[in-house]
Amino acid sequence: KPGRSSGRVLVTGATGLLGRSMCRQLRDDGWSVIAAGFSRALPGTLRCDLTCEEQVHRMVQQQKPDVIVHCAAERRPDIVERASDSALNLNVHATAVLAKEAAFLVYISTDYVFDGRNPPYGEDDAPNPLNLYGRSKMEGEREAQRHYCVVLRVPVLFGEVERLEESAVTVLWGSVLDSAQTCSLDHTQQRFPTEVRDVARVCSNILFHFSAQEQMTKYEMAKAIADAFQLPSDHIIPLTEPAPGLTTRPQNVRLACSRLELLDLAVEPRPFRAAILDCLWPFTPDRRWRQTVFH
Repeated sequence: KPGRSSGRVLVTGATGLLGRSMCRQLRDDGWSVIAAGFSRALPGTLRCDLTCEEQVHRMVQQQKPDVIVHCAAERRPDIVERASDSALNLNVHATAVLAKEAAFLVYISTDYVFDGRNPPYGEDDAPNPLNLYGRSKMEGEREAQRHYCVVLRVPVLFGEVERLEESAVTVLWGSVLDSAQTCSLDHTQQRFPTEVRDVARVCSNILFHFSAQEQMTKYEMAKAIADAFQLPSDHIIPLTEPAPGLTTRPQNVRLACSRLELLDLAVEPRPFRAAILDCLWPFTPDRRWRQTVFH
């Protein structure tokens, strides 16, 4: 196992929200970073179809990373239900291949491996996912653990997005901004929105569970976003019953982060309101807003 700030690290899903932040943080910490992507691979990104064993084997043999941080996944529960074969191929089979090929793998998993009925959840608590996405990530964990890899479970993420739909948090910005239309948002499922920069900082230390500690429903996130930007929020309505027709989601999957704290590897998360300002100000109608308010 290489020490911190040394060696070569390959990041899958490097063009995604978490992957981009992971690459920046690891480079800042002195790692030689190999960024790998597929559907959104950019110049300078290694293009690899993780569902093709031959391509994965060739990539690992040619690049010879000391560590692989596996961020790539189909993370949208409703999409996983509709396109289950391709989602399972990426979330489970690709993880198994990477775990077998890697010298050392960090597998990014989810709080959705738990059912949300008895939080907070420790690392040793038995998973009991409610939907196919959670089950696919649980199976991915098992494949990773067969090869003694590290698993990091994280909750709903947000950060510097390329488009608002990249995060279930930043997508709320449209509802906040359109005060002419009332908008009903879930006010039953408790979430702990966590910024990807904090996850990347922890991952650079090598990790177990990490989550911010501010508990919010989607309704409360939207109200906090409006408050941070000094916008009206009377049009945002709490939806106190689960919306019909959506994939079942757990009620409260708060993660206990005791192992990180015991090992002194935890970081202090940025407050949600401060972090969301940085993420969403480029999407304000007038991008000069940030300068006029804060300067």
